[in-house]
Amino acid sequence: MDTNFTHHQSAHCENGVASNLLKFNGLNISEPMVFGIGSGLFFVYLPFIKVNHAPAISYRPLPGQIFNKLAKRLNLKIKRQKFSNETIATNALDENLRNNIPTGLQVGVYNLTYFPDEYRFHFNAHNLVVYGKTETDYLISDPVMESVTTLTHQELNIVRFAKGAFAPRGQMYYPIQIPENVDFKSAIKKGIQNTCRDMLAPVPIIGVRGIKFVAKQIRKWPVKHGTKMANHYLAQMVRMQEEIGTGGGGFRFIYGAFLQEAAVILENKKLLELSKEITAIGDLWRDYAVEASRVYKNRSTQIDVYNSLANQLLDIANKEEVFFKKLKIAIK
Repeated sequence: MDTNFTHHQSAHCENGVASNLLKFNGLNISEPMVFGIGSGLFFVYLPFIKVNHAPAISYRPLPGQIFNKLAKRLNLKIKRQKFSNETIATNALDENLRNNIPTGLQVGVYNLTYFPDEYRFHFNAHNLVVYGKTETDYLISDPVMESVTTLTHQELNIVRFAKGAFAPRGQMYYPIQIPENVDFKSAIKKGIQNTCRDMLAPVPIIGVRGIKFVAKQIRKWPVKHGTKMANHYLAQMVRMQEEIGTGGGGFRFIYGAFLQEAAVILENKKLLELSKEITAIGDLWRDYAVEASRVYKNRSTQIDVYNSLANQLLDIANKEEVFFKKLKIAIK
């Protein structure tokens, strides 16, 4: 079984799966447009939840929310299924493949055998597409990979039913209805308004205020937890930011590309100016990640490094606050 599916590499898994599945079903939509309409730019700091023995930080909404919001705003219908039985889950996927339906899956990263070892840790919010099957393997389009790959039947079953936080429970999803005329203008405005609300939320651990809160915590970590644990926290933050979630610089670059497309569709030159601004902020996130990695790898020569990192992050937060306030006005 093999569908006529075309693989396109992307920067982020859920955006890429959504874009690739929709392209297959006749709606030509880019990864940045998926990300922007689906309000993928987000930030939340959850110190009371530990992931890999460090406070949970997410640069994106809950798994599935980007595609769900995109579908709602474009009036698409997406079918999602979860399973308690592995055999039923396998049969449902195989039935889709027999019917030429490439299918998105939420999976755990740790047992993805085609991932480099350094990227394989207990994280259950990864997304990929299964587009075919042989006697021994499933044919995999993982959008963050350069080309298609495979997993054995057993390997796919293991990642579909990975245990722990956000356990996927065999989740699979795919479009079942796309309208002939899609209203991109309205969807873009709703997506931007949602992102501005999230990033300017009056909640200490969310959006810009959440980033500022983390900056304060970085100053305290070495004193409160010791240098070794503080460095572990930094490493976890950078891993989620740049390596797995692409949430720091990567997400800002994607959002900048979205605003460029949106500027044309909405005939709004202000969005084009703001796309350059968020891209420049993305560069600052990348600089922060580089400096933080030097600290936790014990390669930094800076004095008072934790306060220096906190200052960098605070500067980013302040710039993002100004940016989202301007974006909120520009989209009215």
